[in-house]
Amino acid sequence: MSCSSSSSPRQRVRDVFPTLYLGRYSPGPKNSLTDIPGVLVSTKSIHESPSYPNAEKGSINTGVTTILPRKDWFETGSFAGIFSFNGSGEMTGSHWINETGLLHSPIVITGSFGVGSAYNGIYESAIRDHSDDKGKAAWFLLPVVAETFDGFLHDVTKFAVTPKHIVDGIDTASAAPVQEGNTGGGTGMLCHWFKGGTGSSSRIVPAEAGKSYTVAALVQTNYGKMIDFKITGAPIGRLIWQEQQRKFEADPTDPELLAQSKMFFKVKEAKDKKDGSIIVVLATDAPLHPIQLQRLAKRATIGLSRVGGWGTNSSGDIFIAFSTGNGPQVPTHMADGKPVDPFVPLRQAMDFIHDETIGALFEAGAEAVEEAILNSIFMATTMEGNGNKIEALDLDKVKEMMQKYL
Repeated sequence: MSCSSSSSPRQRVRDVFPTLYLGRYSPGPKNSLTDIPGVLVSTKSIHESPSYPNAEKGSINTGVTTILPRKDWFETGSFAGIFSFNGSGEMTGSHWINETGLLHSPIVITGSFGVGSAYNGIYESAIRDHSDDKGKAAWFLLPVVAETFDGFLHDVTKFAVTPKHIVDGIDTASAAPVQEGNTGGGTGMLCHWFKGGTGSSSRIVPAEAGKSYTVAALVQTNYGKMIDFKITGAPIGRLIWQEQQRKFEADPTDPELLAQSKMFFKVKEAKDKKDGSIIVVLATDAPLHPIQLQRLAKRATIGLSRVGGWGTNSSGDIFIAFSTGNGPQVPTHMADGKPVDPFVPLRQAMDFIHDETIGALFEAGAEAVEEAILNSIFMATTMEGNGNKIEALDLDKVKEMMQKYL
């Protein structure tokens, strides 16, 4: 009973509905995480397993999304903050970020069973590029890897993600707009029982003296029930659910409807057992300190709730926000290139946004997350894998249903 996908080409939500109100702030030129100067992203979809070359055709549908907060992430850190809306998931390195407010690692997002390989891949890249003249790793690094479970459309037992995928992702990350839908770590994900995946969006916030700051989001969506899905408040998921029910009740012997119904209840059973999850990465060039970034990360919850997410017990809803507005050095016992004494306190000057003026950044963060989630669904295509099938959201049907809400 899922909504059949249309023959129309996939488009981002803003392109499908040019007049749709998606918040008060304008998107950046790419409407993408890479609107933040210096932020680089790579998405890699994986449809074969090096370890199991004879894996059943169509059973491998996973991938890796690699985010570099800045090209020189190894030498220059970024202040960061984390918020766990619901913790049935993983984001490695989070304890150190909570301890110091410092991110000095790529952020890799993948499927649950790819976390180990992703972790090793970050180390392999760092060892290759940053070992000393004796080939030793005389440095400190805790990789940041987050996951959502793609086992409905992907055979997780084949361990298709390898460290090389992550090394390649770090090497090829670029400032191009983030590829969305069935790509990167979102390749095998589903959202609100439609095909989900990777989505991104950005907002420009006017500041003092003619300046502006950008807030942007990248999401990996794998959560939610169809009946809760909303587009700027319009109950589209519930309307699709009800329409499919009426069709099936009118002719329960129709083969196509019967097949849809069987797959619908298979999805329902799987998601009722364990719903989840969503990973949100928020970035900004506004100079925010770690506590402010924790607060920004919390606003991802607002964007999630607007689309219909509410944080089930078994969902891993973990959010990280980082700023490129300051450039704190990583813990190398150096300051301005000179050795420091760890037992002699040393002042370090930093600029930060005044707390009383931070509201627009919070609001823009919520807006960017909402649109990024919608983009992950609107850009995704129908996928079959691992013996299952998930239909993409029917954009033609949604256009028809949305007319009275525009």
